[in-house]
Amino acid sequence: MTHLFPRTSLKLMGLILGVVLFIVSFLSSVAFGQTSISMATVWDAFFHYDDTSTEHMIITTTRISRAVIAMVIGASLAIAGALLQALTGNPLASPSIFGINAGAVFFVVVAISLFSISSLTLYMWIAFLGAGVAAIMVFFLGSVGRGGMSPIRFVLAGAAISALFVSLTQGLLVINQQNLEGVLFWLAGSVAGRTIDMLIPILPFIIGGWIIAFLLAHPVNILTSGEDIAKGLGQRTVLVKVLMIMVVVILAGGSVSIGGSIGFIGLIIPHIVRGLVGTDYRWIIPFCALLGASLLLLADVAARFIIMPQEMPIGVMTAIIGTPFFIYIARRGANKE
Repeated sequence: MTHLFPRTSLKLMGLILGVVLFIVSFLSSVAFGQTSISMATVWDAFFHYDDTSTEHMIITTTRISRAVIAMVIGASLAIAGALLQALTGNPLASPSIFGINAGAVFFVVVAISLFSISSLTLYMWIAFLGAGVAAIMVFFLGSVGRGGMSPIRFVLAGAAISALFVSLTQGLLVINQQNLEGVLFWLAGSVAGRTIDMLIPILPFIIGGWIIAFLLAHPVNILTSGEDIAKGLGQRTVLVKVLMIMVVVILAGGSVSIGGSIGFIGLIIPHIVRGLVGTDYRWIIPFCALLGASLLLLADVAARFIIMPQEMPIGVMTAIIGTPFFIYIARRGANKE
């Protein structure tokens, strides 16, 4: 496969272009919406804030928070997807394969249906707990028995846990339909109505996950060359896998807990990035962060205009973008067999 940026100098140039794309995406997220705001006004809001200006208030109280949250979620899901695809050796792997989305959703639905909880902040912590519980269950099921941990075991365990939580969630929604509308909007995925105050408690975990992911880049390169080769080079493969799983849980679980069930970012971006820079995770991780953030920011902007004056949930927007890509990857894999 020919990569767009085969040499280090070109990869650095590509990284700079990625930063430019991210900045443009971020500014677009701040400027465009039901109330369109000029870039000059956005600039003034950043550096010459006027508390009597309605546009400045919209930017500082709503748009910036929304853009920052979309950026964090997009980058986190893309990095989590890249690590999962490396761990499982499955090009269709994404955070949902671990049952993370399904576990988070189930715990939130339980909180709403059985305990009448309506706080978005509480949803966040409950969803994070559900994501962690689901991942622990998958890790346990994927590790027990002869042979210990293996990519196939994790895929099967993830599919089983996802099916379990999805079935339980549907059962609860059928039994208790009182709060169905609010639940469904959260399940579809959204960054609307989220504030920086919701992000701050979870941000240290996510930043820690990013740092560990960057530090794991070289060990992941060795691991993907083959487990026997990695062990022959003295790598503690079990430790590397455990750390990868931990990072995926933190990044994907934290993202789901803030924005709800947002799919396909963790599937699409790693494939695009590997086509650009190859299989070196020292480049894949930073490129995934930039392109994942940019894609979710642009998807959020598009979601504001599709059915104006209402907004389409961003999870629906990423599904519209991601489903054709998923079919393409699946067909390409089938043609290779």
